[in-house]
Amino acid sequence: MLDNIRQSEGLCPFGEFETWYRVTGDLGAGAVPLVIAHGGPGCTHDYVDSYKAIASTGRAVVHYDQLGNGKSTHLPDAPADFWTVDLFLSELDNLLAHLGIKSRYALLGQSWGGMLSAEHAVRQPPGLQALIIANSPSSFPLWVEEANRLRREMPNDLHARLCEFEASEDYANPVYQAATEEFYRRHVCRVSPWPEEVARTFAAIDADPTVYHTMNGPTEFHVVGTLKDWSINDRLHAVSVPTMVLTGRFDEATERTAEAYANNIPDAEWLILGKSSHMPHIEEHALCMAVTNDFLKRKLGEY
Repeated sequence: MLDNIRQSEGLCPFGEFETWYRVTGDLGAGAVPLVIAHGGPGCTHDYVDSYKAIASTGRAVVHYDQLGNGKSTHLPDAPADFWTVDLFLSELDNLLAHLGIKSRYALLGQSWGGMLSAEHAVRQPPGLQALIIANSPSSFPLWVEEANRLRREMPNDLHARLCEFEASEDYANPVYQAATEEFYRRHVCRVSPWPEEVARTFAAIDADPTVYHTMNGPTEFHVVGTLKDWSINDRLHAVSVPTMVLTGRFDEATERTAEAYANNIPDAEWLILGKSSHMPHIEEHALCMAVTNDFLKRKLGEY
C-alpha cells in the first residue's frame, strides 16, 4: 500500500550534532502530520517503523532517530549528565521547526517515546493537535514494581536467578541473558521469531548502548539509570489536547503503570489490545493502525 507513497530522508542540524529523520508521505497534504517518537531511551526508529502504514491514509508520518542512536550522531563518550529529558525535548522541538510543522502536528510516542511525548505535551506547545501515548509508564518507580511482579510470575525460579546476577552485576552471564529473553518473549514482543526491524533495534542497542545503559539500565526490567526516579503523574492534568492511551494485555507497561495517563489527562481515551504485549504495532498491526487512524481522524475533524 506504500509502494506509490514518497519517502524522503534527511539530517536535521541540532547544535553541533545531527538528527536523522524520514518522512513518509507529503507534509504539505491536508491531514495533520504524525510524528513518531521511539522508545528506549536508546532504541532506534526501526522497531516502530510499521507506523509508516498510517501514511496510506494520506497523513504524512515522520520517524526519527533520537540523538545517540541509529543514524543520528553518536556520542559514546558523553557524560551521564549530558543525557537528559530536556535534551530530547529540545531535539524534538528543533526537528519540528526544521520540518516546518511546529504549528500543526500530532505526536505518537511509544514506551520511552510516550514518556517524552507526555513531557512535551504538558508544556502545552501551541502546534500540538493530538497525542497518542503507546505502551508507556507514567512513573519509573511504578514500572519497576510491576516488572518485579511480572518476573515473579515467570516459571522455574527465573526471578530468583535474575536477582542473583543483578546483585553481582553479571548481566552478560548466559543464564541471565536467557532469563531476560524469556521475559521479553512474554512482555515485550510475542511474535516469534521477532521481525527483522525489532532485531535491528536490539542489535543497534548492543552496538552502542550508551543512552540505554545511562538513562535506563542493562535491561527493560532492571532500571538503575538516571531516569529511575522519573514520574510525570502530578503534571498530566496540564495536557490540553485529545489523547489516546494504548497498551497491550500482556504489556510490560502494565495497566497499573499506564492508568495515570488515562485518569489524569482530561478526557483521555484508553484502549487495551487483547493479543499484544509491548509492541501492538507489530503484534496486532492491522488493528493498531486502524484504531490509531480512527482516533486521529475523529479528534482532528478529518472525517
